[in-house]
Amino acid sequence: MLITAGLFIAGLVGLVAGAELLVRGASKLALSFGLSPLVVGLTVVAFGTSAPEVAVSVGAALSGQTDLAVGNVVGSNIFNVLFILGLSALITPLVVDRQLIRQEVPIMIGVSVLLLVMALDGRLGPGDSALLLGLMIGYTIFLVRQSRAQTAAQVAAKGDESGLPHADAGSWDSRLPVQIALIVVGLALLVGGSQALLTAAITIAKALGVSDLVIGLTIVAAGTSLPEVATSVMAAIRGQRDIAVGNVVGSNVFNILGCLGLAGLAAGGNGLVVPPAVMAFDLWVMVAVALACLPVFVSGREIARWEGGVFLAYYLAYVTWLVLQAQQHSAAQPFSAAMLGFVAPLTVVTLMVVLIKPAARR
Repeated sequence: MLITAGLFIAGLVGLVAGAELLVRGASKLALSFGLSPLVVGLTVVAFGTSAPEVAVSVGAALSGQTDLAVGNVVGSNIFNVLFILGLSALITPLVVDRQLIRQEVPIMIGVSVLLLVMALDGRLGPGDSALLLGLMIGYTIFLVRQSRAQTAAQVAAKGDESGLPHADAGSWDSRLPVQIALIVVGLALLVGGSQALLTAAITIAKALGVSDLVIGLTIVAAGTSLPEVATSVMAAIRGQRDIAVGNVVGSNVFNILGCLGLAGLAAGGNGLVVPPAVMAFDLWVMVAVALACLPVFVSGREIARWEGGVFLAYYLAYVTWLVLQAQQHSAAQPFSAAMLGFVAPLTVVTLMVVLIKPAARR
């Protein structure tokens, strides 16, 4: 058991270190091309921090652990919004960019609903996976073109390139060979770390009698989301709030389109089997969490501290329910009834009041 625990910790360290190197190298590379901080957060940073989810889900699919592959993505998306945005907002209220409200959050909601519809037959076939991956490529191309067009418009309006994003020419990682080396080493650490984490997680699951699905929805989902935690929290502390929020939204889009797209193709002809438990509960939670972002973001265009606290409380409640269900505890059904019958409606009413107040002032 000590060896397994050591393997699990080593895997997490490899994932975090690899993601840090990958994000640093890729971010510098992207800034060299004049992309905005928001788009860097939505693409390069989001894709880099989601690389652990890709590695784990694809590895699980190749090993036949489709429960873990699907559970990792669904659990990570729930964790990203409720835990990461909740924690970041508790540190400092997060101002939300208008582009996120008008474009990226609706896209996140749309792909979440698309996944739910695709999963209704209990599997994600090769055709579904290819469609998801194609949408990912199209979304990325659209964002890059949009950002470059906006940059060109700013240059035309100002007559110079002052104030536009650029890589720091004096920093040690400003040179192209260094950036490429950071990306290669980061990817290697991610692959190695994901394999160690996957092996340890399966061993722990079997030893404790817990299903691969629950482990994927909780421990592995949180572990592979540690790069997002570090990135968003540090961005919030440093005042880079576009990256803090954009990283989470972009990661959720990439997890569905990129991770499940690649994992589904890696799984072969049968595709990914969606566990009945995920279809009955967790996918709906993921969609509800995505939908909840819109009223929270619109209310004053920021995520307030109290809203961050609500997000964290809901994540704690979600994990508690998963544990109770896994143990088939007698408190599972009363707990679920209390959440659905009292806490959730109370939160909806509170959000409606928050939305109505700014409208009344105008």
